[in-house]
Amino acid sequence: MEELKPHSIPAEHARDWGDRKHVHTLLLMAVTVVGLYLSYRLAVPFLPALTWALALAILFTPLHRRLESKIHSPNLAATLCVLLIAVIVVVPATFVADRIISEAVNGAETIRSMIESGEWRRKLEAHPRIAPVGDWIARELDLTGLANSVTSWLTNLGASFVQGSILQLIGIVLTFYLLFYFLRDRALGLKSLRALSPLSEADMTRLFVDVSDTVHATLYGTLVVAIVQGTLGGLMFWWLGLAAPLLWGTIMGLLAVIPVLGAFVIWIPAAIFLVLEGSGEKALLLTLWGAIVVGGIDNLLYPLLVGSRLKIHTVLAFISLVGGLIVFGAAGLILGPIIFTVTRLLLEIWRRNLAISA
Repeated sequence: MEELKPHSIPAEHARDWGDRKHVHTLLLMAVTVVGLYLSYRLAVPFLPALTWALALAILFTPLHRRLESKIHSPNLAATLCVLLIAVIVVVPATFVADRIISEAVNGAETIRSMIESGEWRRKLEAHPRIAPVGDWIARELDLTGLANSVTSWLTNLGASFVQGSILQLIGIVLTFYLLFYFLRDRALGLKSLRALSPLSEADMTRLFVDVSDTVHATLYGTLVVAIVQGTLGGLMFWWLGLAAPLLWGTIMGLLAVIPVLGAFVIWIPAAIFLVLEGSGEKALLLTLWGAIVVGGIDNLLYPLLVGSRLKIHTVLAFISLVGGLIVFGAAGLILGPIIFTVTRLLLEIWRRNLAISA
């Protein structure tokens, strides 16, 4: 029987791997990987600010270009644009956040007083068909303890919001600081990315377009539509005299961001509450408004604002949004869809290159 010999590397190949050029290349690759990892670690604390600065820069690039065309100072044009964005975004958000916390605490106090006084049981007992539901709730749940816990949590949340205002202010200032440079040095940054990227000029152009379309589609198609739905729902709550309309409108807007959920999670229980109070007409009006106006505005606005910009399947869009929020927090609303978009494009490039080389 012929003796089996171990597979041996040809001598010239062995000499190649021991060559100074190969050693230098491997060392350079290792140092580059380490450098990229360390750069990532350094950037992680600034990831939310970087993400929102990038998103705002993409959205307000047309405004900045108009200012640049009229103001020939790049620094002044970028500064004016940042100030305008701050007025448009920060001022309303600060006012709404303060009012929401105030309404949440007051609403929790009202609910706690209703539970402690037994008013909620009397409302249910007025309707014999659903009175057993009230008995089951009173028997199985400690509503008083739950209400006290929620009230305490909301009070602590308000206090932590005030205490954390300095950190939030630092984050906002950092976002607009980065936004200034993203706007002013936009052309230089894109040129540098093209020079460093191993992708072709055409692939980089497509990458920039896809990322821009994804940010537009995510913010306009998700956030703007959700804000409109929440605003319409909150206005109806205010018109009907329901408590904490700004709080519930905000919650409806947040729920509208998640594809599976929606504003109906809030307005349906509110309509039931109105029925229990004997306000059947208000309940019917709220139901019609929620089902037709709040629920239908999505089908009207989304095609107008997004069109064909978002090239991600509905399931993938859901995973990218919800998964992004879980992994990255609020910044994941932008990062999740961008990661999916970039990965999809890279896979297409790999498939194309493999097809060419086959």
